[in-house]
Amino acid sequence: MFKKFVPYAHAKSVYEVDPSFFKKAGVKTLFIDLDNTLDSYKSYHPKQKSFDFIKSIIDEGITPVVISNNRGKRVSSFANDLKIDYVAKARKPFAGKINQEILKRGLQKNDVMLVGDQLITDVLAGRHAHIRVLLTEKIVKEDQWTTHINRLMDRPIRHFLKRKGALKDWRNM
Repeated sequence: MFKKFVPYAHAKSVYEVDPSFFKKAGVKTLFIDLDNTLDSYKSYHPKQKSFDFIKSIIDEGITPVVISNNRGKRVSSFANDLKIDYVAKARKPFAGKINQEILKRGLQKNDVMLVGDQLITDVLAGRHAHIRVLLTEKIVKEDQWTTHINRLMDRPIRHFLKRKGALKDWRNM
């Protein structure tokens, strides 16, 4: 029943993941969720740790792309500061925008990985698009009001997956 929520790997934060993990996995493009994966939903501009992470990904020859369900202005502001592409209004958990980006970039599905903090949006979107997903924990306490609803469904599923050993640590991949 919960198979569709099982990510490829799990990390406490995207910032703890060594960029060589993505390189070893054959990732050429990394879609990275913005809210509570890279920063707070209130942040219009990245902090130094985001700049450092993006640089480390690029240094591995991987193309980072911010992908968010949020509207364009905030997402574009954040991504433009990082000097990377973005996809706003992604409509996750639907896979349409992800698949459009994969086609537009001429990628194979096994060349792509998505990183995000929610089972209900990020993992489902990745699974629907048939790409790998690295699930993280949320990095700040606050959430948008709509995300609170998702978290109510996310918590028991995440707990079940942890109990069953379905959340594989990225270090063991």
